[in-house]
Amino acid sequence: MASIRKKPRSRFYFACFTLPDGRRVQRSTKQTKRKPAQDLADQWEQLSKERARARQAHRVIADIYREVHSKQLPDSTPRAFVQGWLSRRKGEVAPATYAAYETRSRDFLEFLDSTADDALAELETQHFIAYRDHLANRVSASTVNHGIKLLRVIFEDARRDGFIAENPAKECGLLKKGETLRRRPFSLDEIRNVLAVADDEWRSMMLFGLYTGQRLGDLAKLTWANVDLGAGQNGEIHLVSTKTSRKTRIPICNPLLAHIETLPSSDDPKAPIHPRAAANHNGSTLSRQFAEILAAAGLRAKESHEATKEGRKARRETAPLSFHCLRHTATSLMKNAGISPAVVQDIIGHDSVEMSAHYTVIDLDTKRKALDAAMPDLMKPVPTEKNEGTK
Repeated sequence: MASIRKKPRSRFYFACFTLPDGRRVQRSTKQTKRKPAQDLADQWEQLSKERARARQAHRVIADIYREVHSKQLPDSTPRAFVQGWLSRRKGEVAPATYAAYETRSRDFLEFLDSTADDALAELETQHFIAYRDHLANRVSASTVNHGIKLLRVIFEDARRDGFIAENPAKECGLLKKGETLRRRPFSLDEIRNVLAVADDEWRSMMLFGLYTGQRLGDLAKLTWANVDLGAGQNGEIHLVSTKTSRKTRIPICNPLLAHIETLPSSDDPKAPIHPRAAANHNGSTLSRQFAEILAAAGLRAKESHEATKEGRKARRETAPLSFHCLRHTATSLMKNAGISPAVVQDIIGHDSVEMSAHYTVIDLDTKRKALDAAMPDLMKPVPTEKNEGTK
């Protein structure tokens, strides 16, 4: 039975009623008169009972279906719906995007544990808030928010398809992002310092990264079949981006050609150019290895294996240098050298001008020369015919 009460220092009545999960709660009615407040409290109590009955009915139907068919009612549980949602999206998005969807959604199902096999309507906003806070202890705020946004999309589809009346993820707030440092390009001296402490294979990986601007995972999987030394003057490297599925052809510049000629080649075109990296092409493993090289070069704090999760997460969020910064470096060097932005965008593999601009840092000398060459000197007097005749 719903009731109402007034709290000290408040002119509004509060409704006291029971939620479907059995919790007794109080909510402000924003009413100052007793009767309208009681009417509103009774409405809320009735809605709560109807929702509880709907859940119970759904549970009974699911039990009957399981008894008759010896399997779960299709899409009747969070696990079944999420798996079905992933299956439908597999052919609609890039492989890397699907992999991210799969990882985040399956992590949520693991967190739910047995709740993932209950009725879909049993999910509450509190489940998503608990998952968000659990995730915040392991990864950055940005990664947490990506996961919650994905869950909002998934369960909005469940609402739209009629499996649930409300989207329980919708009211789960996002985390406030901590202040992070934007990735920046390496300076040439920093690259020389890292090359000096890296072993032969990592030195080669860095040169490929600098002279092609490609991602660490794609470079790790390069084989000799990706290198065509007979194409054009110095040959070319062709690959398909794992992240975007974009086909890219990159001319081999002179410094990279000289380096490739020193590498031990193979008669097998499927042989990897960087065998160790290919065997351990997991992104986090290679990134951690490169972070250790940066630490040896004095460009990043050394991370011990005993470091806490919070400490590692904080360093990831504030470390300005990583292998991906070679991609920024390549973009900036090419644009500073006067290469057309369209050509740079095609080589690096950016999908938009905006993304290409995000990766670009124009150095001061280039800016100064461009300004001196392009901007008029308005302080000089404008020549006139009279002045020209005097001369």
